[in-house]
Amino acid sequence: MKFIVSSSALLKHLQQISGVISANTVLPILEDFLFEVEKNKLTIVATDLETVMKVHMDVEAKETGKVCIPAKILLESLKNIADQPLAFTIDKQFSVEITSDNGKYKVMGENPDNFPKDPSANETTSIEIPASVLATAINKSLFAVSNDDLRPAMTGVLVEMNTSSIQFVATDAHRLIRYKRSDISCSKTDSLIVPKKPLNLLKTALPGSDEHVKLTYNSNHLFASFGGLQMSCRLIDARFPDYKVVIPADNPYKLTVTRSDFQNALRRVGVFSNKSTNQIVLSIHGSELQLAAQDIDFSFEGNERMKCAYTGEDMSIAFNARFLIEMLNATSSDEIRIELSTPTKAGIIKPVDQDKAEDLLMLVMPLMLNS
Repeated sequence: MKFIVSSSALLKHLQQISGVISANTVLPILEDFLFEVEKNKLTIVATDLETVMKVHMDVEAKETGKVCIPAKILLESLKNIADQPLAFTIDKQFSVEITSDNGKYKVMGENPDNFPKDPSANETTSIEIPASVLATAINKSLFAVSNDDLRPAMTGVLVEMNTSSIQFVATDAHRLIRYKRSDISCSKTDSLIVPKKPLNLLKTALPGSDEHVKLTYNSNHLFASFGGLQMSCRLIDARFPDYKVVIPADNPYKLTVTRSDFQNALRRVGVFSNKSTNQIVLSIHGSELQLAAQDIDFSFEGNERMKCAYTGEDMSIAFNARFLIEMLNATSSDEIRIELSTPTKAGIIKPVDQDKAEDLLMLVMPLMLNS
């Protein structure tokens, strides 16, 4: 089998899907890309058994065939080859010879029959979603996903669909993000939990244009396709916690601050907080907000005051500064509103300005105030 391909185009396509390949794989063949040539079309596949990414590109080829090529050496070599046509020649023993303008490189491939098969897309339901909307939803929810493997349901993002909206929910038991879009409708009410890794890969690969992404799912897998790229991943088979019960029905006190000023103050004062808790105390008195942090072990202390708009009783409440900073990164609104009730109940953060079609709610659990 022989085919000719542009080195820069090949590198670009391989980099799009190379994130799937794990450093520590169970099977050696999972360290390879599967190359499949048919009618001047090259399909490249990468998998870690849970997630499969596939990209299609045009090549010059007279024959059809398949081969598995080690990913690491192929990527490293292509990064150092100037843009030019490369000729790939594969013999019956799966030996791969790559010929450039002034060089020849050999690598031993593997039998493509040993490469894992794709999951079958049976009994699926489809929805279409603009790439920009999907990228926004992933960015706003993914950071709150739990890393605790003992609670598998929380290691992914819950996607809830109905005939009038779609929403993305993520929680690690300390904070919760719910991002809802009322401009995306689905044919039926459904929910699925998508793992963190494929969402990260999808976020990186999504185009910046308003191209639509086709999402197809069944009880076990999610399939995404756009442009020349396809991805499938195994869904998390677990029950997501009933997050609705932790969202307070009534948080009467409202604190409004400028997002950038508040975030910068959290960064400055947070430096002096205890490194294990990142505790920062917010004390609100009238129209003044005081931020205070200390690390008793090292005698560190930081305090700042800033103006705010507040309706409610004066109060002090403690939060994890890192959580607050990450949550503020998830919104671009100039001002944010924090809804509170007591120092022991969850605070809700909402952007003051957001699109009519979107609704972002961020909940953060308080820390116990040091007496």
